[in-house]
Amino acid sequence: MRLPGADGLIEFNTVGVETDPVKSRTKVKTSDKPASPRKTAIARLVASSEPNIDDEAEDRQRGGVQSLGRAFAILEQVARHREGIGLAELSKLVGLHNSTTFHLAKTMVSLGYLRQEKDSKRYRVGRPLFALAASALDEIEMVNLATPIMEDLSRQTGESSHFAVRMGDAVVVIARTSGPGAFQLTDRVGVIRPAHCTALGKIILAALRPDQLKRLLERVELKPSTKKSITEPSVLLREIAEVRRNAIAVDDGEFNPEVRCVAVPVYNFTGDVVGALGISGPVWRMTDQLLQSRAKIVQAAASRLSAEFGARDMNRDSAKSF
Repeated sequence: MRLPGADGLIEFNTVGVETDPVKSRTKVKTSDKPASPRKTAIARLVASSEPNIDDEAEDRQRGGVQSLGRAFAILEQVARHREGIGLAELSKLVGLHNSTTFHLAKTMVSLGYLRQEKDSKRYRVGRPLFALAASALDEIEMVNLATPIMEDLSRQTGESSHFAVRMGDAVVVIARTSGPGAFQLTDRVGVIRPAHCTALGKIILAALRPDQLKRLLERVELKPSTKKSITEPSVLLREIAEVRRNAIAVDDGEFNPEVRCVAVPVYNFTGDVVGALGISGPVWRMTDQLLQSRAKIVQAAASRLSAEFGARDMNRDSAKSF
């Protein structure tokens, strides 16, 4: 007979054991009479033929980790192909059999993290993945990523650097660093600046769709901050068109008569402009020649920051048009 035990099964073998009744002068009661020879059970451990529960759990865990790794490999490859990617090519890139890739991709499609085009059957990144990335890229995280790059930028140029994002019809500086040079600007983080007369703001305006820019100009008064401020919508539109072509904006004393600024766009993982990165310095130091040389350093820093925000192809020249 076998019973389950902690380390396997307990098997009971029965052997015959004879009992020798002891003779006594006293009369033995019927109930006290020795039992007839009977079999006594002796137990011994035997190995269990059933699978070990702990081993099964470890196997499932290893399988789960492997599936997760494969799923993320598929996501990464699909994300690298913005035009979409077919099953055969995807399987080859991730090193999996077509059927394995198909089932993993099918699961991610059902969850929404991948989508499959009906006609071409090519896989593309799904909207929930963009939502996750966008929620991770909040202003606090943007500042954390931007600050070390801006510190390098200030050291290289000797000027104050600023990173700004859109805030309604204006821009807000969410990060700044000071350079080692004299006469550094003292703008605080959180300061709001008009978009039409700052280099940072012009970058943000250039990123808007034509209809968005048109509506903004209809509701916003282009108030002058200095004699050089642009106050005519038609003039500003020409300026923004130039910014779009060159992906660089300049503030030539338009907000502060003693300050010149240069700014360039910063892109996120969708390829959209998420903010503007720039430097500012006194007009007597920021000559036209120096402004051009510093602009290249700002563009290189913006490429680094864009890469931190998940933008692709940021190793090439960042002075591309919008």
